[in-house]
Amino acid sequence: MDVGAADLALRISDVSKSYGPVKALDTISFDVARGEFVALLGPNGAGKSTLFQMLSGLFVADSGRIVVDSHDMARDPVPALAGLGIVFQQPTLDLELTVAGNLHFHAGLHGLSRAEAGKRIARELANVGLSGSEHVKAATLSGGNRRKVELARALMHDVRILLMDEPTVGLDPASRADILRLVHALCNERKIAVLWATHLCEEVGGASRIVVLHNGHLLNDSTPDTFLARSGKPNIEAAFLDLTVKKPPTSR
Repeated sequence: MDVGAADLALRISDVSKSYGPVKALDTISFDVARGEFVALLGPNGAGKSTLFQMLSGLFVADSGRIVVDSHDMARDPVPALAGLGIVFQQPTLDLELTVAGNLHFHAGLHGLSRAEAGKRIARELANVGLSGSEHVKAATLSGGNRRKVELARALMHDVRILLMDEPTVGLDPASRADILRLVHALCNERKIAVLWATHLCEEVGGASRIVVLHNGHLLNDSTPDTFLARSGKPNIEAAFLDLTVKKPPTSR
């Protein structure tokens, strides 16, 4: 999908990454617009985590270009990363700190004063349904509420792009649905661009677009309706399985 410059939040152009002889990503290209929820769907080993590691500045692409909110990740990594909010697959809260302690630490990394951080902590905890939890120790929270704190933390520096890397792994169905609902609401209300990586087909039906990765190759970039229509299958799971089984890449 081509996005106009004014609406562009994230552009991934011909990005490749290899680990020795293994090509984790092979010339991947797609855009994410402001206010768009794009589901990055792929099985384990598809290349989703590699892409997120490059988007978060942990890895560098072998070739291609990543542009975040008009900033080239290779040439201007600091302003590019400043516009990102990230919830990683692995939990990252300090369980020995309170909720506020975790969030104040993050605010300090982004140069926010303590007073401003306090306002934003209250705002974002309210947005995720955890008002009044500032002094609760993170270790006492349920898995779903820990994820909500991580989401609040990702939003504190007024992000324009939200990266969600398998954010519901290990959560019960109710908590999973709650996190998904919250992120869709943020996307709609704040016009934040969302890239949601998952291997769970039930999480992608409400997405603006579904980007399918398989063995480092991009196999689909379309709306859920178009994805289904092209496949001729009755549901997204059947369409996804048909696509990834019938068309395995040959370069690996």
